[in-house]
Order: sequence, then structure tokens, then C-alpha cells
Amino acid sequence: MARRRYAVVGTGARAEQHVDAIVQHTEHGELVAFCDVNPSRMAAHNDRLRARHHRPVPTYAAEDFLRMIEAERVDVVVVTTVDRHHVTYIVEALDAGCDVVTEKPMTVDAPSVGKVFDAVERNDGQVTVAFNYRYNPVHEKVRELLMGGAVGEIGSVHFEWLLDVRHGADYFRRWHRDKANSGGLLVHKSTHHFDLLNWWVDSAPEVVYAQGRLFFYGEENGKRHGHHRPYERVHGSPDALTDPFALHIDRDPWLRRLYLDAEHHDGYHRDQNPFAPGVSIEDDLSVLVRYANGANLTYHLTAYSPWEGYRLMVNGSRGRLELEVVENTWVSGQQPAVHGKAPNPEASSTRLTVQPLFGRAEEIPLPPGGAGHGGADARMTGVLYGPPPPPDPLGRQATHRDGALSLLTGFAANRSLESATPVRVVDLLDLR
Repeated sequence: MARRRYAVVGTGARAEQHVDAIVQHTEHGELVAFCDVNPSRMAAHNDRLRARHHRPVPTYAAEDFLRMIEAERVDVVVVTTVDRHHVTYIVEALDAGCDVVTEKPMTVDAPSVGKVFDAVERNDGQVTVAFNYRYNPVHEKVRELLMGGAVGEIGSVHFEWLLDVRHGADYFRRWHRDKANSGGLLVHKSTHHFDLLNWWVDSAPEVVYAQGRLFFYGEENGKRHGHHRPYERVHGSPDALTDPFALHIDRDPWLRRLYLDAEHHDGYHRDQNPFAPGVSIEDDLSVLVRYANGANLTYHLTAYSPWEGYRLMVNGSRGRLELEVVENTWVSGQQPAVHGKAPNPEASSTRLTVQPLFGRAEEIPLPPGGAGHGGADARMTGVLYGPPPPPDPLGRQATHRDGALSLLTGFAANRSLESATPVRVVDLLDLR
């Protein structure tokens, strides 16, 4: 198979793992260009390439995206921009004859999903959504057990996800805090979780009902709970020096290069106060889902927990599966620059059990994880950018349809928050 030519559009922190993987697998592909609204960020990534003894690649402004594709003979566009811009680059890349790898979420609204499907159909292109959680060894084991009938037919699922006040707060410091940019946590973050659930339950959402609110972050809540301090962004603010919620990007060389040293181009502040005005997303969310196969889901996302992790319970006709993952038991003063890049410094644990109806619970041995979301990042990028993978009975590689199905739960949940009524997914977009 000929080496494929890759261009990366959007050169923030999320682009790093894709750039590194492409460069690592040079026998299968070649990085040929960067595209971004911010020249300093592209320069920072090119400096990283030089440090790895790799030649820098040409850089293009966002308005020159199509010119880049033609000039650099791009085969695959990797989309790692702000979420609301994903659909523009996905559709334009497909229409230019490229395949696409996109970070999640694929889009931020239902009409944009329709645009992606239309572009895939008229160009016979391929869109792969970077759902790294499918490649986590623990999640693979859950999929394997459920596919193998470990609990029989699935009747109901409970899934609780806790973001701690280190990780959760970060969505309220960045562009994600504006729902127009990210679709809110039900779209930007929960798309991961809803994809896992679709994959595990092996079905698609039909009816969704949600409740949620902004309870903890934002100016009013910060004042009510005693967390508010009167500054807009951390850099240059004396009030932020002793604030446990402050992210000091000047103390991390990579974040400083990507954001602080680049903000004069676009005015983007990476270190906003999560208790400052301008937050329009929720931080406490409950969702009920009925799937096409009859299974029911109860889901909860908390973005202000003292510890981080998640609990999964699956009830079936022959027993019950339980998974508890504690990613860190508390939040210490140590703060990784980018969540998921390296393991958290605090203690962690994972326990997976299966219990038949008339038997004791059996603890399932788990393979070792690793850095980068439990080793998932490297496993996923190896499949995306390495040699052609063998047939995968677990079906880990996510298509545009998988991306859409994960989003439709979040879109319907957001609609339900507005209407206070259950929402039929087919009324938003009919993928049948």
C-alpha cells in the first residue's frame, strides 16, 4: 500500500498525538502540512518536529485549506480544530477527494451530521472518528465479555462518570465553556461515553430524556459556594496565585508555546477562570436512554468531583457485570499539563467483575494499561497511522455512522434539557 500523505488542521494540544503517530510510522505515511488560524501554534509544532530530527512541514492559514490540499497532494486530513469547525473541514476535505480522521465530536449539531453523511455518499470517502476509549484494554475486555454472553441479554445499564476538579474545571477554562463551540459536555465529553455504550450494548439510541444544570462553575455558583475570585484569566493576575482552580500555563513550556506565546494572533486565552462570566454549558447531567434492542440506560456526568473515574453496571438475563475505574483517588497539588497524556500522580485502581444469577462474583484479570488514557492513545494511533490492521472482531475503528450515533444521544439530551420532555432520536436525524 502506498504511503499516505497527511495534513493536520488545528494545531492545539490535541494535535500532538496525531502528529507524533504519523511521524512514528513513516513507512506507512508522511506528514506534509499544518493548517491553522494561528501561525505561532504551527511554528511550535514544527519546532517539535525539528527536535525529533524531522523536517518541518509547510504551514497554511485556515483560508488556504483547499489550496493546501491541492498543493501538498493530501490523501488524508486530520481534523483537530475547535469542535464547531469540524464539519467545515470534514466536508471540504471529502469534496476535495481526501479521507478524514477527526477528533471527537464529529460535529456539534444534527444538521451538520447530515452534511457529513451527504459528503461521504457523494464522494465515496471515509471518515474515521478518533474514539480512543474503544482501544483501552479494560473497555475491550468489557466488549469481549458482553459479546460472549457473559450476562446474557442486556436489560439495563447504569453508567456514572466523574470528572475531578482538576480535569473537569479545564472545560470551563477553555473555549468549551461556550456551548456554541462545543455543544456542551453532553456533546464534547459524553460523546465518548455514549459511543462506548452503543458499542457495548450493540444497539442505537431511540428515546432520550435528560435533566441537568450549571451547578458548580460559573460566576454565580462560584460566589454561592465560596470558590469565586475576581479575575478573568490566570496569567498576570495576583488573585490567581493561590487559587487551586488556576491553570498556570506559563509554568509549562509546551502550553506556553501553544497558547500564551500565541495569543496575540487570535486573542484566545487558555487559562480563563472557571468561575468567571461566560460559561454557558452544564456541569451536572442525568440522562435516560432507551435503545433499539430494548435495553435502558441511566447515565450521570459530574464535572466537579473530588476524585476521577467511572462506574459501569450491566444487568442481563444471566447475571451482572460491574466495572469500577478510579483514575485518581483525590486531587493533589500536582497538575499534569494535559489530561490523559500521562497517568495522574495520585493512587488509582480498576476492578471488573461478572456475577451469574446463582453464583459468586468472579473478578476478571485485566491486562496492564499504560500512559495516554490507559495505553489507548498509542493503540488507536497505531491502527490509524500504522500498518493495515488485521480483522478486528471487536470492531474498534469508528466510522462516521458511529460518530453520529454517539452524538445523537447528546443532541437529543440537549433538546430534552430545553423542552423538559423525552426526545425521539429519529426526530432529530433519521439514520435508518
